[in-house]
Amino acid sequence: MSFSSFGLHADILRGIKDLAFTHPTPIQAQAIPPAMEGKDVLACAATGSGKTAAFMLPTIHHLMNRQPQQPRRMARALVLTPTRELATQILDNLNSLAVHTPISGAAIIGGVSMGPQAHAFRTGTEILIATPGRLLDHLRQAYAKFDGLEILILDEADRMLDMGFLPDIRRILKMLPVKRQTLFFSATMPSEIRQLTREMLKDPVTIQIDRQTTPPAAITQAIYPVAQHLKSALLIKLLENQGLESVICFTRTKHRANRLAATLTKNHISCAPIHGNRSMAQRSSALSGFKAGKFRVLVATDIAARGIDIADVSHVINFDCPHIPEDYVHRIGRTGRASATGDAFTFVAPDEESNLRYIEKTIGKRLPRVTLPDFDYAQKSVESLEIPIEQRIAAIRQRKAEERARREKNNSGRPDANGHRSFGRSADSDAPAHTGHHPRGGHFGQRSAGARSGQQHSNAPRAFGTRPGGQAGQAGHPGAAQPGRRFGGKPNHPRSGPSRAGGVPFWQQRGEAGQAGRSRSGRRGSR
Repeated sequence: MSFSSFGLHADILRGIKDLAFTHPTPIQAQAIPPAMEGKDVLACAATGSGKTAAFMLPTIHHLMNRQPQQPRRMARALVLTPTRELATQILDNLNSLAVHTPISGAAIIGGVSMGPQAHAFRTGTEILIATPGRLLDHLRQAYAKFDGLEILILDEADRMLDMGFLPDIRRILKMLPVKRQTLFFSATMPSEIRQLTREMLKDPVTIQIDRQTTPPAAITQAIYPVAQHLKSALLIKLLENQGLESVICFTRTKHRANRLAATLTKNHISCAPIHGNRSMAQRSSALSGFKAGKFRVLVATDIAARGIDIADVSHVINFDCPHIPEDYVHRIGRTGRASATGDAFTFVAPDEESNLRYIEKTIGKRLPRVTLPDFDYAQKSVESLEIPIEQRIAAIRQRKAEERARREKNNSGRPDANGHRSFGRSADSDAPAHTGHHPRGGHFGQRSAGARSGQQHSNAPRAFGTRPGGQAGQAGHPGAAQPGRRFGGKPNHPRSGPSRAGGVPFWQQRGEAGQAGRSRSGRRGSR
C-alpha cells in the first residue's frame, strides 16, 4: 500500500514525497480512509506509531477540498495536545506535509506571548494546535471563536488525563460546535478516557493497534544496581566514555532534574534540564541545543518521553526507575528510532526493585545486571539530589520562624514623638493597632474619641497661612502664607513630625479652618 492509494490531494502527495515517506504505518493505513470519509475515529496506538500523519493528512485533504461553511475568518480545525513541545512538533509536521498547499497552522501554547496567537485567531488560520490551558486563556476573549470549526482532534488523550487536563477539555468542548468530525487518538484507554470518548464521538470507527509492551529489538537494555546516593557519581563515571554521545537522562521529579543538571555542569559535562517548570524559551533552547549537539545530556522528566521525536539519541538513561512499565517503554523508545540502534540503561536502587520486577514482568524477560569494575560502590555520598524530608520540614519551620520574628520586629518599632508605634499590630495586643499617622494626618482606621461621640474640640481654628499646629506664617518659614493657597504648609507625613494643633489631627480641623477661611475674605462666605 502507498499513500497515493488513499486518494489524497496531489499537492499533499508532493509534500509526502519530499519527506521520503514510502509506505504508511499500520495506524495510518487504518485511520486515514475513514477520516477522509468524514467519520469519527477512535484510535488506540502507541507513541511513535505515526499518529500525527494519520490525523493530519486527512485533515489537510478535507480543508483543501471543501469550502468553509463559515465565510468569516475562523479556525476550521483544532488539535488538542498535552505539551508545548508536542504542539510545536505537530506544527512542524503540518508545515512539512502542507508545504505545497495554502493550508496554514499556528501553535497556541503557554510560555510565549499571546499577541501572535490572537492574530492567528483573527486572521482565520485554518489549523490551530493548542494546549488546553492556553486555549482557555484565549477563549475568554471575544476574538476566539470556533463557530466555523469542522474537525476536532485529540492527541495523546491519556497523557492529558495524567496531567490533569480532563476538566479543561470538558470546558473547551462546551464552547465548540456540536456538529463536527472528531478524531480521537490515545496510547491507552483508561476508564476516564473511555467515558470521554462516549461523550465526544458519534458512531466512531474504532482502531486498535496492539500496544508495544516490548521495546524494539534494536535497543540494548541493561540494569545498573546502585545505591540511591551514588547515582550521580555512577552517571558521571559512565559519561567518561565518549561513546555516550547524546544522552537523554530521565529523572523522577523536576527538582531532581535541576539538581542533577547542576551537578553535571559542575563536572564540566554540557547539559540542559527540560521539565514543566521551565519557560517555553528555556525548553525550546534545551531541545534545539541538544539536537544541534551543544548539549551532550538532556536531563528530562517524562514531559519528553511522549511524542518528542529527536533523531540520533545514542543513549537513554533512566536515572530513576519508572513506576509504570509503559513509561519505561516510552522513555527508552527515544533511542533506536527509524531502524537505528541504541542503548538504554536503568539505575535501580534497592527501594526501586519492585518497580523493576513489574517492568520485567510486562516486557516478558529479565534484563541483564551490569556493574562497573572500576567504580567504588562503597564510597560515601558526595552530594545528595534529594533533601531528606526531615531536613526540608526543619528548613520550612526555620524560615517561617524567621519571617514571624521579622514581622514582630517591624510591627513593634520604637514609639515616635507622639507615643505612637509603627504600622501593623501592637506588640502586646492581638487586636490591630493602626496607630501610625495617615499621610493626611490622624490615625489609620481610627477617629478620636471626641469625633466618635460628636463632641467639639476646644482648639481654635488655625489662622490662614499657618502650619497645622504651628504659629502664624513668618518670612522664610515653610509654613508662611503664600498667594493663592488656602492653607499654608503641607499635610503631615509620617516622617515630618506631629501634625496637630493642641492634639487634634489636621484632617479633623479642616472643617473648622475651612469655615474660617471662607468667612474671612468673603470670597466664599457669601455663597
